[in-house]
Amino acid sequence: RLEMRDFGVKVSMIEPGYFKTLITSVENMEKNILSIWEKLPAETKASYGQNYLNELLVALRKMQKRCNPNLRLVTDCMEHALTSRHPRTRYSAGWDAKLLYIPLSYLPSALTDLV
Repeated sequence: RLEMRDFGVKVSMIEPGYFKTLITSVENMEKNILSIWEKLPAETKASYGQNYLNELLVALRKMQKRCNPNLRLVTDCMEHALTSRHPRTRYSAGWDAKLLYIPLSYLPSALTDLV
């Protein structure tokens, strides 16, 4: 962002929380993870263990339930950044970005690791 300022380009960052998209599709993520898992050497699989894989898949399903289906929150930020006379430097889309990720970014890494 700062590097582009010297060229007269204003960069705005859009930092969304979790939204339902193809990227966050449980089916796609599970398929990709299982495909990667199958290609791993037996030694690597043994290091992680089957329980790790199972817990990861459960966590993915839980994450999907928290994803916001209202993509308008993100596209509204994009529209404002593109059409505003004075766009903001940062846009946070979604309650999780505003209430969790931004405050966490100000904490020391040791505390964010705990959270």
